[in-house]
Amino acid sequence: QVQLVESGGGLVQAGGSLRLSCAASGRTFSNYAMGWFRQAPGKEREFVAAINWTGGNTYYVDSVKGRFTISRDNAKNTVYLQMNSLKPEDTAVYYCAAVLSQRRTVLTGPRGYDYWGQGTQVTVSS
Repeated sequence: QVQLVESGGGLVQAGGSLRLSCAASGRTFSNYAMGWFRQAPGKEREFVAAINWTGGNTYYVDSVKGRFTISRDNAKNTVYLQMNSLKPEDTAVYYCAAVLSQRRTVLTGPRGYDYWGQGTQVTVSS
């Protein structure tokens, strides 16, 4: 089992920044690929960003490319999502997810992940 706890969400004006953190516990964090997803009211859960187990490969949904950065610190068992130039359409509950994988590739579908955090609310006002 892996436990994931997100933090760092909040209310920010359009154009502002937030950094989300996801702290993992329970297993060897460095063996897990990680992803960030988001879900807005009335919408399906959407892939945002993913990073492989070494941190050497990342992938983003087109709508956040150039604005968001995913990173990980295996010594701290934490994955981050730096969000800059935030837009009202980024408003959602953000979830981190984990899957045991030592592949170079990353996973973009939610069904590929086995463990999920409880989510953190991000609200961007216009």
